[in-house]
Amino acid sequence: MKKDTTFFLVDSSVLPEVFSKVIEVKKILGKGTVKTVNDAVREVGISRSAYYKYRDFVFPFYETSRGKVITLYFTLENFSGILSRIINEIALAKANILTINQNIPINNLADVTISIETTDMIIDIKELMDKISKIDGVRRHEILARE
Repeated sequence: MKKDTTFFLVDSSVLPEVFSKVIEVKKILGKGTVKTVNDAVREVGISRSAYYKYRDFVFPFYETSRGKVITLYFTLENFSGILSRIINEIALAKANILTINQNIPINNLADVTISIETTDMIIDIKELMDKISKIDGVRRHEILARE
């Protein structure tokens, strides 16, 4: 990309459908459910040339987190194994844990911050947070900071 590139955050509903389909092709290829770009573009209904034209310029919002340090914040119920399950989800996503800070529980709730490096992640940060939010005992979750 050029150094003078400008980025915009735009609701996908106002963009041509081809941009959403390019992102779909990227997801399909990332999951490995098809073997070739031809198969993926055929599945979503765009041409190969449209995919190649836009693939380096269209990204889902959360994909811009790749290669960054992200600090996650959680409020957790105080019972055995909950932090271990969160760490396991982060490991399954192939994120690198840099720091973990856990406060002493007050009123049976503990605040935890975890900083991760996202270069090798195999899912996007939104999907990781969705998985963590489903863990029993996670009361609150949010992205606290991005570097």
